[in-house]
Amino acid sequence: MCLAVPAKVLEIKGNVAIVDFGGVKREARLDLLPDVEVGDYVIVHTGFAIEKLDEERAREILEAWDEVFRITRGEELPGGN
Repeated sequence: MCLAVPAKVLEIKGNVAIVDFGGVKREARLDLLPDVEVGDYVIVHTGFAIEKLDEERAREILEAWDEVFRITRGEELPGGN
């Protein structure tokens, strides 16, 4: 199974961006999104940026992933859920 995860664009060289997945830096191809700029958030799937997100939407998705990880570790979520 592959996951599409938001990442923040740190730098761009040609059609390749260095993106940050919560402290883990990777390369992502920008062939499908030519209008991406440093500071943007993108959804990365199989090494390609496939969707540009605004910061609010990226944070919503990242918070949801954080909840999933906390649940799998057996941690209690805020609000007692």
